[in-house]
Amino acid sequence: MPEIGKIRNGHSLGYKSNNNHIWLACADCGKERWVQYIRGKPRSLRCKTCAMRQENKRRTGSLSPCWKGGRVIVNGYALQWVSPNDFFHSMADFKSYILEHRLVMAKHLNRCLLSWEIVHHKNGIKDDNRLENLELLPTSRQHLPSMRWQQELDKRDKRIAELEQRVTLLEAELVVERQIGRSMA
Repeated sequence: MPEIGKIRNGHSLGYKSNNNHIWLACADCGKERWVQYIRGKPRSLRCKTCAMRQENKRRTGSLSPCWKGGRVIVNGYALQWVSPNDFFHSMADFKSYILEHRLVMAKHLNRCLLSWEIVHHKNGIKDDNRLENLELLPTSRQHLPSMRWQQELDKRDKRIAELEQRVTLLEAELVVERQIGRSMA
């Protein structure tokens, strides 16, 4: 192994180019390797692995070229990205996303929500995160009955709509039958 700082010609190392190379240790991991030596400076101070890791750190979140504002919809629920130094980051998942309705309620209460606290959408629309549409329930025990009631009401409303449509149809048939009966008489 050469000593750190030793400079050699590229051809003597088996490279196609005739550029000089210097034996250096990576600034992050300490891995030693030959690096191109251009105008009295090494081309890079990090190995490829550490350089990519450093680049990926700089291109996360709002610095990423794919950044779309940090809001995504998953299974009908809106999720909001929060930075690791945000006060509410303790509520986030491993990718730094928080369910938006929980974040809205936490900001309103000015505290982080506990994991067992449930934020219920009153109108049942999962991405309607207006504060007046949200209700904080202490546990899922209170949430499940209200969900069941809502489902039961939705079933009844649907059945009522079906029956109203049938009544309208029967009334129309009755009117037609009366008109046919008058034209026959």
